[in-house]
Amino acid sequence: MADPTYVQKACAYITRGSGELLVFEGPEHDGLQIPKGTLEPGETPREALFREVIEESGLGTLNATRHLSTDVWTRRHSPPKWYVRHFFHATVYEPRDRWTHTVTDGGDEHGAEFELYWIHPSTAREFALDLDDYVELLPLPDRAGDRNAELAAASD
Repeated sequence: MADPTYVQKACAYITRGSGELLVFEGPEHDGLQIPKGTLEPGETPREALFREVIEESGLGTLNATRHLSTDVWTRRHSPPKWYVRHFFHATVYEPRDRWTHTVTDGGDEHGAEFELYWIHPSTAREFALDLDDYVELLPLPDRAGDRNAELAAASD
C-alpha cells in the first residue's frame, strides 16, 4: 500500500448575528459545504482561510475569527488521501439571505458558481465530506431573552 498524501485544508464556519451558518451545495459533492480550500505553499491556515472565503463567497470582512479544531480526515482513494483540516469560526455582518458568487481567481475553480445561503445549524441536513464535524462547537446566539419569556409564560 502506498503512503498516504497529506493535504492541508482551511475550513470556515461563518455565522451571522442570528446564529445562522453560511453554506452552499456542490459542485462535485452531495450535501452541504462550507467555504474551504487547500493551503498554498508558505501559507498559514489562517491566511488560507481568508483567501478561500473571499474566493468562494465574495465576503471580504470577517470578525472575531478563532480556531476551533484541527483534525486528520481520511478520504479513501487509491492511494489514500489524508486531509489535515483546520476549522475556524468567524462572524460576519451580511444582510443578503442568498447570493451567487462566481470564482474569478484563475485557479482550478475559476468560473465555478457558488449558490450561498444561511441555515440554522441545528436543523441542517448532512454535510459533504464530514464538514459538519465541529458545528456543535459554534456558539449559540444569546437565548437569555427566549428563556426569560418561557419562564414568565410558565408562571402564568
